[in-house]
Amino acid sequence: MPKKAITTPKAKAIGPYSAAVESGDLVFVSGQIPLDSSTGKLVAGDIAAQTRQSLENLKTILGAAGLTFADVVKTTIFLTSMGDFAAVNEVYKTYVAEPYPARSTIAVAALPMGAKVEIEMTAVRPMEENLEVTRIS
Repeated sequence: MPKKAITTPKAKAIGPYSAAVESGDLVFVSGQIPLDSSTGKLVAGDIAAQTRQSLENLKTILGAAGLTFADVVKTTIFLTSMGDFAAVNEVYKTYVAEPYPARSTIAVAALPMGAKVEIEMTAVRPMEENLEVTRIS
């Protein structure tokens, strides 16, 4: 299946990778740290500010692919401190809605440029039918 790189000058990669890659109906968005594309530096502030910037970067890349957070099916969050988990959740829940994407949160020793958070996402291009929530008892 062919793949297509998705790029935007508002969310630049800081290494040899694409901001996102589309393959079939799936779009894989690379991990985003809280980088301000206008300055090339991390945003100032606490974990909430860093999480917000990471999510804004993801929003920009998803937009470049013609998608929104509603199209996201899987999120992975990397934190340098699990003590930040609750604060990250408070920001994250303002960007996503039910049915929420599947998600993993992983503690790591360090992130690029000294970031406290990095978030990656996988989205799927919407199909004609609506998504139904399946509950397993």
